[in-house]
This record gives sequence, structure tokens and C-alpha cells, in this order.
Amino acid sequence: MQDSNLCFKYSLEKAVPRTGQGGTTRGASVKEFPASIGIAGVSMRLMPGAIRELHWHANAAEWAYVVKGQVRTTVIHPDGSSYIDIFNPGDVWYFPKGYGHALQGIGTEECHFILIFDNGNFSEDHTFSITDFVSSVPKEVAAKNLNISTEEVEQLFQGETYFAQCEPPTFQNHLLPRRSEEALKSMHRYPLLAQQPKMFAGGLQRVVTRTEFPISQTMAGSVLEIQPGCMREMHWHPGADEWQYFLEGTAEMGVFLAQSTIVIDQYEAGDIGYAPMGAGHYIKNTGSSVLKVLVGFNNGDYESIDLSSWIGANPLDILEGNFHTSKAMVEKFTNKDNIVIIE
Repeated sequence: MQDSNLCFKYSLEKAVPRTGQGGTTRGASVKEFPASIGIAGVSMRLMPGAIRELHWHANAAEWAYVVKGQVRTTVIHPDGSSYIDIFNPGDVWYFPKGYGHALQGIGTEECHFILIFDNGNFSEDHTFSITDFVSSVPKEVAAKNLNISTEEVEQLFQGETYFAQCEPPTFQNHLLPRRSEEALKSMHRYPLLAQQPKMFAGGLQRVVTRTEFPISQTMAGSVLEIQPGCMREMHWHPGADEWQYFLEGTAEMGVFLAQSTIVIDQYEAGDIGYAPMGAGHYIKNTGSSVLKVLVGFNNGDYESIDLSSWIGANPLDILEGNFHTSKAMVEKFTNKDNIVIIE
């Protein structure tokens, strides 16, 4: 039974953005997307030099995927150590809950990245920002902490900057220092697109968990590429909710909620989807080009139970009785491990 009262789709890129100096953001928490109870997401764009100001999130960790352009991040740890990294398309970052950080667009074009948070109640509009913090405390407190006078405190920005336009950093103006060595990955950076994918007849899959990316203890992620006429087979995740951002192409996703209830929606690039923990679902490419989907999970480990693996793990007589059919019929069933994407 198709339930028309439930919706696991939200048109994120069609939402009215929040704009500022050099930046735009569109967000979807459980408030905007009621089905998304365990994960929230943001689509953010920054022009060269523009920053998402120094800030922290009290109630969620941040996992991100760069779609376009280049991003420089800074992050501070509770032990006082700090890290600066540069991200390119296909790279992932992760900042634990409460860690102060900033994001800056660099390079020559606008950058675009998707932020995923492990709390459906997260809101980008209710983060803790450095300008808001400094301008909210008494001026003498701010002056003592910044080692300036109260008169000088009054010259600082009052309120929350959120976005700010800085001089674009380059090697030429020495704001982008050259590094003697450039590692493929670092504590906060994982090059997901550079990963050797798992190949299937109908597409491919890249997955990053806390095994490959140890800092990312509470979140894992994946990028799926599905060929025309193919699908991510029926499956579910026993330990995580699944949040999707459709990067390219068109798709159909069906979410099974038990008791003959299934919710089927059609998706295009810029839409987001959601499958609750334990709910069966599939993703089908409905277009004539490759479907690319970014997937985030609110668990540092990736666990999936796929229909083909489950069928393959059971004796034929069990399947015959379960489906009230013949041995000849169940012998036709797909029963190989790790099909994942099927034609």
C-alpha cells in the first residue's frame, strides 16, 4: 500500500537560501523535513575568499562532502591542537561535536559542499559563532579576553557575521602558504573520490567509515553511481538512518515501513531523501544518464543487509515454503552475496 501522507523527499536546492557576504546556505532539519528525524543537512556555497565564520555546533558532529571548487578549513581541538586543511571535489571532512572550526572558499570559482549532521534537530541558524559570542558578553569581558580596550571592542562587528568576505588567499599574496609535503589524507580530511570503488555490473560504490577515517566516529558516508536501468537493490541498515543528496540524474526511491506500507517518491539533482533506521528501501535510476547519490549515515560503521545476501543465506526449501512457490522458481532468485547494484 502506497502511503501518500508520508514523504521521504525534500527539494533542498529549491528552498529559499540564507545569503550573506560571499555565501549562501540552504538547510533542512526535522523542522523543514519531518521524516528526517536522525540527520540534518545543509547545502552551502562560498565565493573565493568568503568564510563561514569561526563557529561550533553544540549538538551535532559535522560530516561534509565537497561537490565543486576548493575549501580551506581550520579546526581547534579541546587539547589546544589545531589543523588547517585544503579540500577538493570528492573530499570529505569531519569535525566532532563542539569543535570550533571555520570554512573558506579558495581558488578561482565558487565552491559548493554538502554538510551532514548526526542530529535531526540540528539547525545551521542556531550554531555558536565567534562574533555573536564576543559581542554578547560585557565589553570589559571581551576586552580582557582579546587584549584590547573597550573602545576597540566597540569597533568590532556587533552581532553574528555568519558569512564574511576576506581577501582570497593565494600563493602570490602569501595567504596560502606552500607545504613541503602534501599528504593524501589527514586527521580531518579523507579523499573519498580517490578511493578505489567497489565495482558492480550496474554501477559502483565508494564507502568511508571510521575504519578508513578514524576521526569520524559517529558518521559514515558513501557515493553511489548507478547506471541507467539499474538500481541499488532492496536493503536496510540495522544501525543507522540514511540521508541522501542526489548529485546528478533522476531516481525513484521506495521506503518500506512494514504492514504493506511503502512510500515511493521521484527525485532529481538537488533533492534529498531519507530512509529511517531499519526501513527497507531501494534507489532506482529512472533517467538516461548515470545517477550519482551522496549518502550519509549517523553511525561511524557501515552496515547493510541486502536482499540478495539474505536470500543466498537461506536453504531453498525455506524459500519455497516462505514464498509458497516451487524449487524451480526460487532457484531463479538472485542469491549471490554483495550484489548491491543490479541491472
